Amino acid sequence: MKFNHPVKRILLAAFCMAALLSSCKKDDGDVTETPNVGRPVTAGSSAYVTQLFSYNPAPGQLINTTGGNPDAAKNVLNGKQGLVTLGAYGGNLVLGFDHTVINRDNQDDFVIYNNAATGFAEPGVVWVMADDNRNGQPDDTWYELAGAAQNLPGYSRNYAITYARPAMATADVPWTDNRGNKGAVETNTYHQQAYYPDWITANTYTLTGTLLPSSNINDTNPTYITSNGFTFGYADSTPGGDKLDIANATDAHGNKVALKGIDFVKIQTGIAYNLGWLGELSTEVCGVADLSLVK
Repeated sequence: MKFNHPVKRILLAAFCMAALLSSCKKDDGDVTETPNVGRPVTAGSSAYVTQLFSYNPAPGQLINTTGGNPDAAKNVLNGKQGLVTLGAYGGNLVLGFDHTVINRDNQDDFVIYNNAATGFAEPGVVWVMADDNRNGQPDDTWYELAGAAQNLPGYSRNYAITYARPAMATADVPWTDNRGNKGAVETNTYHQQAYYPDWITANTYTLTGTLLPSSNINDTNPTYITSNGFTFGYADSTPGGDKLDIANATDAHGNKVALKGIDFVKIQTGIAYNLGWLGELSTEVCGVADLSLVK
């Protein structure tokens, strides 16, 4: 059929343009793209996180000490020499950069500094967020970074523990979970202060997150307990620091999400475990940095 009529030629041109635009769309399968364009790096940008938005630790042996209070959480800003504990399972803090950390192709993008040692890691789950609504607050969508434990037995999302203030301040802190289990964050002779956070006024509080498997812990010899880290994807897992790739971000269903960059990081103690005389397993953080700016 020939298209010699002017109207037909216009319709054909419009059809071809639509087809061309359609052919340019990227087909990512299960990967969802987000629209974030971010805040550019400037001459004054810091390599390190500069804002603390929240510190919500679980009870633990360093809580209510210089390593486990709101001031300790602030000390992880603007460098890598701080130290804050997140307490037992679910304890977390939310930090922010003064610029968008770009998701670089085939590279790790940021690092979480820690106090892990060979044979003793306390892995924490890492979540990232882009400031999509541009209001400078971590109130958009959190995406969990997939790690080596994601497909192992014992990994599960939406695990919750409720901690209760003990009748005696310095006693063990009882807990119940959303699976009908109960236990306690046990005190030890090395740290005899109250383990329930002093600044939390409620008599109970619940922390929810992702539960990591405890299969890397060996406590068959009570005098020599080891806890090995996972090969990638978690905080306080690799001595010297854990390098992380934004490309591993996943949504609530475990599907990959194509983030162009991130502005906020949340770190959460991932394992619920009592390490005997060593106390509860609790993730520690010393600082967080954008690897593209680290000298």
